Amino acid sequence: MRQQGKPLGGYKIVKLKPFKNESPLDFSKPQVATKMQKAIEAVRGKLGKEYPILIGDQKFFADEKLRSYNPAHKAQVVGIFQRATQEHVKRAVETAYQAFERWSVQPAEKRVQRLLRVASLMRKNRLKLAAWMVFEVGKSWAEADADVCEAIDFAQFYAQESLRLNAPQPLVKIPSERNELCYIPLGVGVVIPPWNFPLAIMAGMTFASIVAGNTVVLKPSSDAPAVAAQLMEIFRQVELPPGVVNFVTGAGSALGDVLVTHPRTRYIAFTGSKEVGLRINQLAATIQPNQRWIKRVIAEMGGKDAIVVDTDADLDRAVDGVVASSFGYQGQKCSACSRAIIVEKIYDKFLSRLVERTRKLRMGAPEERGIDFGPVINDQAMRKIVAYIGKGQSEGRLLLGGKIHQEQGYFVEPTIIADVAPTATIAQEEIFGPVLAVIKAQDYDEALRIANNTEYGLTGAVYTKSKRKIKQAKQKFHAGNLYFNRKCTGALVGVHPFGGFDMSGTDSKAGGRDYLLLFTQAKVMSEKIK
Repeated sequence: MRQQGKPLGGYKIVKLKPFKNESPLDFSKPQVATKMQKAIEAVRGKLGKEYPILIGDQKFFADEKLRSYNPAHKAQVVGIFQRATQEHVKRAVETAYQAFERWSVQPAEKRVQRLLRVASLMRKNRLKLAAWMVFEVGKSWAEADADVCEAIDFAQFYAQESLRLNAPQPLVKIPSERNELCYIPLGVGVVIPPWNFPLAIMAGMTFASIVAGNTVVLKPSSDAPAVAAQLMEIFRQVELPPGVVNFVTGAGSALGDVLVTHPRTRYIAFTGSKEVGLRINQLAATIQPNQRWIKRVIAEMGGKDAIVVDTDADLDRAVDGVVASSFGYQGQKCSACSRAIIVEKIYDKFLSRLVERTRKLRMGAPEERGIDFGPVINDQAMRKIVAYIGKGQSEGRLLLGGKIHQEQGYFVEPTIIADVAPTATIAQEEIFGPVLAVIKAQDYDEALRIANNTEYGLTGAVYTKSKRKIKQAKQKFHAGNLYFNRKCTGALVGVHPFGGFDMSGTDSKAGGRDYLLLFTQAKVMSEKIK
């Protein structure tokens, strides 16, 4: 970070270097792997600690507790948390509302500087943050490191975007008036993140909120509160003012409605299932007594993503892309490929290579070096996935996997089901697990029609060497993030702004230049001068 310029509000104008994504670590290098193993052992020694609710500068403990478990070792407690009551939630919202009066008028430069310090601390603690995700949500080393990289990127990118939005905005000039447009914060935001990107998505929604001048009540997933607690500790270390981010833990079913319907809640930033997202949207649309605004909902709700492979595709590259997209982090990504749509001419050859490549995945507890494929998040998820596999076996041909291993954790084998009809259950409903439906298309045109044949529209990919067919897919493949000759997962902040269409959410485009606008409102001021 470089600082230059005249003081503004007591703070120097911040000028940042051009944004650059954090580079992933190479764990095949012995020295890098050794550092990661040390970080894992350091975090292992902190497992089982109890964490309070954090509201303003106060800590609260509840009578009922919530335990977070390691999905690879289901009896291992990662952390003990409080089951917040509705009174805790109401207090958190009121505290955030009071803090908003102070935080919202701070110069943008001050908020930016604070966020850059957060990014610096995350970078310093990168491996330990990744290790927490290895234990709490079963991420492989590479997946966990990528999650931390994305969180750091969000901090850096949104800091840069905040400065852009707080600079003088271009307006048409007229001689008789002095006019300006500025983006002001909204108020108290509720941030409800998922467990599958427990640092990156949680941090991204929170960073966007606070750098824009809002205050937050953060309600992390009950499957990933320990990762959220690490971010709260970083906020403490950078001396984020009390009440700017408040931390309440507990079941979403018990706390969600209270958070969404509170009259002082101005907006809800949510990532999760379609069902919960639609309920939030419905509740937020109902005006409560003493509510003075129309609440804003920023929602990312899932997908049923497809990869189309045409006859002229590089088959080895396509197979690698499908395997990575389908089974990376056990298929527990809203962007995961759950439908491979293969043109008939290459269908059998593709299936053979797909099975061969998938067999090479190494399944095990992810704290071990070299594990590609870990557990699913919990028992409920495992049972749901198993039910879909059973349904899939009646709708198609099981080629690989289908078994579970639950002696120690929640392990579901990478599963491939071929000859699936485009309208089959496993081709339409989001499974959120390592189950791939393979669909045969007569030709490329039919493949694109099948790709669009769901209620979702998040990500997709096409493998073809034809420029004409790429152009055709750009026009007809309806997805918020569409990729060519690469996997459909792994969106980079600033490079691939992320968000989908239809039942995939509000197309919020996280990590893009439009995102901070969702956390602000534009105010125009005019002064007569002639």
